[in-house]
This record gives sequence, C-alpha cells and structure tokens, in this order.
Amino acid sequence: MDADKALLQVLLVGVVGLALSVGIERFLLPRPSLVRPKRAWGAHVGLWGAAYALLVLLMGRPWCAMAASSAMLVTLVLVNNAKHKNLREPFLFQDYDYFLDTLRFPRLFLPFLGVKSFCLAAAFFVLAVVGFLYEVPPPSRFDPLGQLGGGFILLAACALLLWKLKHQPPMVGFEPEEDLRRLGLLAFLWAYAVFSRKLPHARSPFGQALARVHNGTPHLVAIQSESFFDVRPLFAGIRPDVLRNFDKLRFEAETSGPLTVPAWGANTVRTEFSFLTGIAAHHLGVHRFNPYQALARGWEVNSLPLLLKNSGYRTICIHPYWGRFYGRDRVLSQLGFDAFMDISDFAGARREGAYVADMEVGERILRVLRQATCPTFIFAITMENHGPLHLEPARLEDTKGFYSCPPPVGCDDLSTYLYHLSNADAMLRMLQSALQSACPASLCFYGDHVPIMPSAYKVLEAPTGIVPYLCWSNQCTHVVPRSETAWKASVGTGSMERPLAVHDLALTWLASLSVLEQERDG
Repeated sequence: MDADKALLQVLLVGVVGLALSVGIERFLLPRPSLVRPKRAWGAHVGLWGAAYALLVLLMGRPWCAMAASSAMLVTLVLVNNAKHKNLREPFLFQDYDYFLDTLRFPRLFLPFLGVKSFCLAAAFFVLAVVGFLYEVPPPSRFDPLGQLGGGFILLAACALLLWKLKHQPPMVGFEPEEDLRRLGLLAFLWAYAVFSRKLPHARSPFGQALARVHNGTPHLVAIQSESFFDVRPLFAGIRPDVLRNFDKLRFEAETSGPLTVPAWGANTVRTEFSFLTGIAAHHLGVHRFNPYQALARGWEVNSLPLLLKNSGYRTICIHPYWGRFYGRDRVLSQLGFDAFMDISDFAGARREGAYVADMEVGERILRVLRQATCPTFIFAITMENHGPLHLEPARLEDTKGFYSCPPPVGCDDLSTYLYHLSNADAMLRMLQSALQSACPASLCFYGDHVPIMPSAYKVLEAPTGIVPYLCWSNQCTHVVPRSETAWKASVGTGSMERPLAVHDLALTWLASLSVLEQERDG
C-alpha cells in the first residue's frame, strides 16, 4: 500500500469507527440526545479518536484498532446499562475503581452484568483479536507520510481538542441521568473526570462542635446495616413480626423514623460518609458519588470519630470485608478512627450466605465493649445482606415462617433477603439484651440503602429508597411504656417518628444524649 493511501486509510477508518460509536451509544440507558452542545461532541470525537489513534500506532492495523475501540465502548455501554437497571444510575467516571475491584471481588460485580452482556462484549474483543491476526500492516507503517503520520496527525488533533476541553468542559448539573441524556456517554465521563480534579470545599458541622467526656459518658455504637429497610409494605403477606425486635427497640428509642440516604441499591460509601461527616451529598458536587476518592487524594475533613477521639473516646470501625475495598484501609484513619477491624479480624467467623454473619459482628461489638477501659465509639458496617441475592440457594423452607401467605412467583430474592433481615433483627435483640444491663451505652442503627432485588421489584412495587433509623439508650427514662397490643397495632404506622437525612443523624444522636457541649461560632 502506498504511503499516502495508508495515511488516508487511517483517517477514513477513523471516520467509520466514529460513526459506529454514535450508533453504539444509541443502545445506552438512558438514551442520549443527538442534539448536543458543541463541547459535548468535541469531547466525544476527541476521546474516541485518541483511543483509536493510539491503537493504530501500537498495532499498525486500522480496522483492528477500530474494532478494539468499539469493543471498549460496547463494554462501557453494557456496564452502564447493567448499573442503570440495578441501581437506577448510569455508569460514572467515579466508578473507575470498580473495574479493578471486579477482578479483586468478582462476586460483587460480575453477576450484575449478566451472561448475555458479557458474551456480547467478549465478541467485540474476539473480533479485534481476529483482526490483529489477519489484518496485515502496510509497508508504510513507520513512514511519516504514511500510516505513522496519519496516526500522529489524528492523535495530535484529538489531544489538542481535549486540552481545550479540559479548561472548558461541557457543563453538568451532577444529575447523572440528565447529564448523560444531554451530553452522551463519552462527554459525560469526560466532564465528570475534569470536575473531579478539584477537591471539595464542603465543611463538616463536626468542625464546630465540642463533645464532653465525664463520669457516666456512654459508650456509643453506630451500626450501618447492609441493605436494611422495612420490606413489609412491599407485600402484604410478609408477617409483621419479621422485624419484631427492631420494632420494639424503635418504640423504646429516644428518636426514630424514616431516613433519607444518598444511595439506592449500592454505593454504601455515600451513606457512610454522610453519616460520619455530617455533610449532605449535594454539597460535594461531583465527589458525592465516591467521597473516599477525594479523601485518598488528601482532602482533609472533620468528622464524628475525629470529634470523639479528640474528646477522649477510643474510636473503632468494624467491617467484616476486605479493608482495601473503597480504600477504607487508607481513609478511615484520616476520619479519626484509632483502629479498623476488617475481614482479617474475622478468621473462622460464621458466615450466612457469602459473607460474615451479622451475629458475628454483634458479638465482636460486645467483645470490644467488655474490654474497653475508656468511653468507646464503635462504627460497624455489616455485610451479611449484601447481594447478589439471586446467587444464593432458595430458602423457601427457612422463610416459610416469615409469610402469612406464599409470595408471588419470581420473588426468591425476597425470601433470601428476609432470611438475612431476620438475622439483623436477631443481632439487635442480642445487643439490646447485653447493653441493657451494661454501663451507660447508646445505639444508633440505620440502613445504608435498599437492596437490589430486580426480579422481585418486577412483581411487587419497588421501594422509594427510604430506610429506617433509631437512636436508643440504656439510660433512657422518658419512654412511655406500650402494651403488646399497642405495639402490634402501631407497627408500620410511623407514629411518633422524626424524619431525618443521614447527614443529620449523628448530630441528632449526640444531641439526644447531651454529649455535645456547645457549638463554636464559625
């Protein structure tokens, strides 16, 4: 092939691939508009063209490079659609950690992609491999006036375009679905990446608060329960007493009610961060989607454990999973935790399904409190009810007692969920029993988000995303006793409840215990 023809081939195949990329985007959920801002189209052309040009320079095979670039885009579209289906949110730039985590923790992610989607993505990569084997590089591959020149011209043009868009990215509102519809996938990812370069400026209310430690200062236990929510309104056949202990504890609590959280189905770290820092998600801008990434890059922020640590508490985080997930092994110490107990501290622990049982977490909490020599704050993040629930065997025999009538066909996930939910409820019973007669102690319990149960939600109504919370103290003296009959009648009525957002929960909890002494002007 003549040098000028090889150069022209690089550009023409690039145009074909660019047109194909627009067609591939039409399969996105939600589907982007073709009427987009100029900067959005610029980011799309720049990103796709740069990827294609790099592969041409590396492989010397334009058609193979085009197939490989298309395969990467197809993979992004399939991952986006799987996430949107399960979590009601498109794939974000902040989700880049999940690609590596998919290799580290495949059970958490691969089942949500689906076999068909995996095979489709694999097919494009196989096509690229076949192209590499059968497409012959031209003799002018390294000719500046041939393929090499064409690749460098395209790469330089795309790099210049992206450099300009780095300083003037497409405008976004940090509402992922709307931004994706307006910009398209590549421009959407590019804009979120650019805005992620600046660390947040949000301030935590714990930077202004003071806590006091004195004789009678209570131990503080906060439990973020995996996928915990009141499932009973979804299906009338679920027996009310499936959360019997939670209900009793809720009606003895100093405060309780519905809790708004910034996550649906997953992304535990969003709820976790808001609770620990008191910062509302909408104050974080693009960092609301994974605030721990900003912490890992050096963002300093005040927090509940840092406040308590500076006031004389020992602060401990317990999470029976790998500490490097979400980078907790790096960022929790920045938030003020003296110690972090991860999966390595649960060797030999009993499991329920794929994860460490909630009861084991409860027993570890009590063990730490028994050994405590000073006021202690424990923040526990449970794992037992983490999905994918559909990978577990059906638990029809184990869950018959949770129903007053059989659930509809297609609700096996619901039965599995109820099994683990009842174990969380049993953990609460054990903790209340142990703490009731202990030294002063208080328990804050809440769910991080609702569970992923797409098959059950197709049959039943999907939840809103609201989860429950309660703040209970063994020193509470103002509770009005309720009879068993009154308790049963009030289940699910929401009586005497106080709605909260999760970023207000920790301050509300401490204020109810008179642990907060004052607030400095700030």
